Amino acid sequence: MRTTVTFDPDVLALLRRAMRERGLTFKQAVNDAVRAEMTQPAASRETSFPTYDMGAPLVDVTKALRLARELEDQELAARLVRGS
Repeated sequence: MRTTVTFDPDVLALLRRAMRERGLTFKQAVNDAVRAEMTQPAASRETSFPTYDMGAPLVDVTKALRLARELEDQELAARLVRGS
Protein backbone atom coordinates (compact mmCIF):
# COMPACT_ATOMS: atom_id res chain seq x y z
CA MET A 1 0.00 0.00 0.00
CA ARG A 2 1.25 3.45 -0.83
CA THR A 3 0.66 6.41 1.41
CA THR A 4 2.23 9.77 2.15
CA VAL A 5 3.78 10.30 5.57
CA THR A 6 5.55 13.40 6.85
CA PHE A 7 8.32 12.64 9.35
CA ASP A 8 9.73 15.03 11.91
CA PRO A 9 13.42 15.78 11.23
CA ASP A 10 14.61 13.74 14.23
CA VAL A 11 12.58 10.69 13.12
CA LEU A 12 13.92 10.99 9.59
CA ALA A 13 17.46 11.08 10.96
CA LEU A 14 16.78 7.91 12.95
CA LEU A 15 15.41 6.17 9.86
CA ARG A 16 18.39 7.22 7.78
CA ARG A 17 20.78 5.98 10.46
CA ALA A 18 19.00 2.60 10.54
CA MET A 19 19.22 2.45 6.75
CA ARG A 20 22.94 3.17 6.82
CA GLU A 21 23.84 0.91 9.76
CA ARG A 22 21.73 -2.08 8.70
CA GLY A 23 21.82 -1.67 4.94
CA LEU A 24 18.06 -1.24 4.65
CA THR A 25 15.91 0.50 2.10
CA PHE A 26 13.74 3.36 3.32
CA LYS A 27 10.66 1.15 3.06
CA GLN A 28 12.30 -1.61 5.10
CA ALA A 29 13.44 0.82 7.79
CA VAL A 30 9.96 2.31 8.16
CA ASN A 31 8.23 -1.07 8.18
CA ASP A 32 10.71 -2.50 10.71
CA ALA A 33 10.27 0.50 13.03
CA VAL A 34 6.47 0.41 12.88
CA ARG A 35 6.38 -3.37 13.25
CA ALA A 36 8.72 -3.29 16.26
CA GLU A 37 6.55 -0.71 18.00
CA MET A 38 3.19 -2.22 17.15
CA THR A 39 4.06 -5.80 18.13
CA GLN A 40 5.00 -4.84 21.69
CA PRO A 41 2.32 -5.34 24.33
CA ALA A 42 0.55 -2.04 25.03
CA ALA A 43 1.67 -2.06 28.66
CA SER A 44 5.34 -2.08 27.69
CA ARG A 45 4.86 0.87 25.31
CA GLU A 46 3.52 3.13 28.03
CA THR A 47 5.92 5.33 29.90
CA SER A 48 6.11 4.50 33.56
CA PHE A 49 7.72 6.42 36.34
CA PRO A 50 8.79 5.15 39.74
CA THR A 51 6.56 6.03 42.65
CA TYR A 52 7.61 6.57 46.23
CA ASP A 53 5.76 6.61 49.51
CA MET A 54 6.40 10.06 50.93
CA GLY A 55 4.80 9.29 54.26
CA ALA A 56 2.33 11.45 56.10
CA PRO A 57 2.29 15.15 55.15
CA LEU A 58 4.11 17.45 57.55
CA VAL A 59 1.50 20.19 57.13
CA ASP A 60 -2.29 20.15 56.94
CA VAL A 61 -3.22 19.68 53.28
CA THR A 62 -6.99 19.37 53.69
CA LYS A 63 -7.51 22.77 52.07
CA ALA A 64 -4.63 22.59 49.59
CA LEU A 65 -6.86 22.48 46.50
CA ARG A 66 -8.81 25.53 47.66
CA LEU A 67 -5.56 27.40 48.27
CA ALA A 68 -4.25 26.39 44.83
CA ARG A 69 -7.48 27.57 43.21
CA GLU A 70 -7.31 30.91 45.01
CA LEU A 71 -3.66 31.42 44.01
CA GLU A 72 -4.50 30.60 40.40
CA ASP A 73 -7.41 33.05 40.47
CA GLN A 74 -5.11 35.77 41.84
CA GLU A 75 -2.57 35.12 39.09
CA LEU A 76 -5.23 35.25 36.37
CA ALA A 77 -6.59 38.52 37.79
CA ALA A 78 -3.09 40.00 37.85
CA ARG A 79 -2.56 39.00 34.21
CA LEU A 80 -5.82 40.66 33.21
CA VAL A 81 -4.75 43.87 34.95
CA ARG A 82 -1.35 43.76 33.20
CA GLY A 83 -3.04 42.99 29.88
CA SER A 84 -0.94 39.91 29.12
